[in-house]
Amino acid sequence: MSDGWGTMNDISNNDDAWASTATSSNKDTRGSGKLPIVGSRSGSGITQAAAGSSVVDGWVERKPYDYETYATPDRDPEAPRGEPTGQWAASGRRYEWKEEYGDVAPRDEALELMLFGELSARNLMRLLKKCCINRLFQLNVSTEGNEQLIPISSFDGAKLHPVMLENIRLAGYKVPTPIQRYCIPAILEGHDILSCAQTGSGKTAAFLIPILSKLMGKAKRIAAARPYDGQRGYVAEPLVLIVAPTRELATQIFDECRRFCYRSMLRPCVIYGGADAITQKMELERGCDILVATPGRLTDFLERGKILTLKRLKFVVIDEADEMLDMGFEPQIRKILQGTDANEDDDQQVLMFSATFQKPIRKLAKDFLADAYVQIKVGRVGSTHGNITQRVLWVDENKKKEAVYDLLCTAPPARTLIFVNHKRTADSLDDYLYNLNLPTTSIHGDRTQREREDALLSFRSGKCPIMIATGVAARGLDIKGVMHVINYDLVQNIDEYIHRIGRTARIGNAGIATSFFNDRNPEIAPDLVKVLLESEQIVPSFLDEYRPADGEVNFDEEPDTDEEELAAGAEVAEDTAGNDEWGKPGKGSGAGWGEGAGGDATVDDGWN
Repeated sequence: MSDGWGTMNDISNNDDAWASTATSSNKDTRGSGKLPIVGSRSGSGITQAAAGSSVVDGWVERKPYDYETYATPDRDPEAPRGEPTGQWAASGRRYEWKEEYGDVAPRDEALELMLFGELSARNLMRLLKKCCINRLFQLNVSTEGNEQLIPISSFDGAKLHPVMLENIRLAGYKVPTPIQRYCIPAILEGHDILSCAQTGSGKTAAFLIPILSKLMGKAKRIAAARPYDGQRGYVAEPLVLIVAPTRELATQIFDECRRFCYRSMLRPCVIYGGADAITQKMELERGCDILVATPGRLTDFLERGKILTLKRLKFVVIDEADEMLDMGFEPQIRKILQGTDANEDDDQQVLMFSATFQKPIRKLAKDFLADAYVQIKVGRVGSTHGNITQRVLWVDENKKKEAVYDLLCTAPPARTLIFVNHKRTADSLDDYLYNLNLPTTSIHGDRTQREREDALLSFRSGKCPIMIATGVAARGLDIKGVMHVINYDLVQNIDEYIHRIGRTARIGNAGIATSFFNDRNPEIAPDLVKVLLESEQIVPSFLDEYRPADGEVNFDEEPDTDEEELAAGAEVAEDTAGNDEWGKPGKGSGAGWGEGAGGDATVDDGWN
C-alpha cells in the first residue's frame, strides 16, 4: 500500500511491540491505576520523545481542517437549472453501458483502476491473507430448509456469468468464503434466505455475486428502458432493492455494486438521508437497475411519487435486519415490502441478513419470506473468529487520553479505528490527538453528511489513518486495511463489542483489538471473559473473578427457530408443573445436513 498503513507486514515485523502490550495485559494493576503498556511519562505529561515519535515513526502530518470543503459552493449561473452542487458518494462514477457495445462491453482502464486498484496491490493482499484464511474456513455452517443445498467449492463451478467471473478476478477473490459457498447456490436456485454470519465473512459479496450474475444474462429483456436524451418525468424502475440501516453502510454496498456491475448494462444507484436529494434524483433519472437505500430516504422518494417505482423488483435484500428493527425501522420495512407499489409476482426473491435470529427477526421472515425459505448460519451466532487478537487493558477513566496516545506511539503504525460511546468524547479525543500532531479524523451522528463522507474517505485513503467513531460506524462497515481497533469506551452489550472489533480482520486478514477496562465496565465483564475464552485469547488477571465457575463457556442464546422456542418453553413448563409431555423438544427440519462447510477448504485454499 502506498500510504504505508495497515499492512500485514507492519504487524508481523513488529511482534515485539505488540508482545509488550500483550504481556503487560496480564498484570493486575488495578490498585496502582497505572496503564500496563509500554511508554514513558513524566510528571508534567507526555515526554518530548513520545511527542516527537508521532512524526518520525511514519505518521502522516495532518493538514489544517478545511471548513471550506463543507460550505455549499456557489451555483454556476450558466449551469442547467437543478444541477447539483458539490461531490457526494451517490455521484460516484460507474460503468455506463451504451447500446452499440453489443454483448461484450469494452474495458475502461481508468475506471477499472479506480474500482479495483492496481493489480500488484491485489496480488499482495492475496498473499497477506493466505496466513489467516484457513481459520475462516474452519467455521461450521448449519442450514435449515426443505431442500438440501449443495455448497460450491469455487467460483468457476458456480455457473456464474462470464462478466461476473471476470469482476471477481479483478476484485482479487480466489475462493468463496463459507457463507458465499452456501448463499450463492441458494440464491441462484431461487430460494428466499434468512442468513446469519460472523462479521467480516464476505456477506455483501455473498448476495451481490449471484443476484447480479442472474440478471446479467437477461437485463435487456427485463430491465426498464433507459431514458432518451432530454426526457422529462422519467421514473426509475429498479430490479434489485438493497435496504441498509445506516448511510455509511449504504454507500459501502453501493461501492461494491459499482465493482460487480463493471462492464455490464446494470446501473447501480444509492439514496440516503442527509445528502443532496437533487443529486440522487438526477442519478435515478439516468436509469437505475440496482438501488441501495436507507429506509428514510427510500420512503420519502416513494411517497413523493414520479421518482421511482418498485413494480419491477426481482430481488429485495434487507441487510443488518436486526439493527434495522433496533433503530425502529420496522414500519418502513413492512410498508416497503407490502406496499401497493411493490412487485407482488411470485418471481421476487427476498433475502434477509441479520446478526441474530431473535424472535422479531423470525417473525419478519415468516411474514415476508416464502414458506420454503432457507436458513443459513455460519459459526455461533454472535461469535468472533480467531484472526482477531484481543487484548484487554486496565485503564482508569482519567488516564484514557494519555493511554491511547501511548498505545498509538508505541505500537507499529497501522490504520486504527477508535470507538467511543459519546459524541462529545469523539470531538474531545480528536482534538487532543490532533494537537499532538497525530493524523486523526472523527465521525458521529452530529456531523453533517458531507463531513461524514469526507472523514471516511480520508480514513480509507490513509490521509487520516486514525479515526475516532461512535457506534454510527460500527455496523457493517468494511474498511480495508484496518489492523487495529481500540475500544476507548467499552459498551455494556457483548453483541456491540463483537461488531466493533469485527471492523478489523476482515475476510481472512489478521487484526488487533485493544479494549480499555475499568471499574465502570462490570456489566460486560462475564460475557467478555467468555468471548476471550471461546476464541482462546489471554484473560488478564483482573478479570479472573468473572471466569465461569465450572470452566464451561456457555452463552445464553435465544432460540434460532420457533420450534426451539416452543421446546424451550415446554421444558420450563414441565419443570414447574410436571404434567403431560406435549412440549418435549422435537427435531428441527434439515438438522445437521448442512454442517461442516469448510471441511476440505483448508486443504487447497487457492491463495497462491
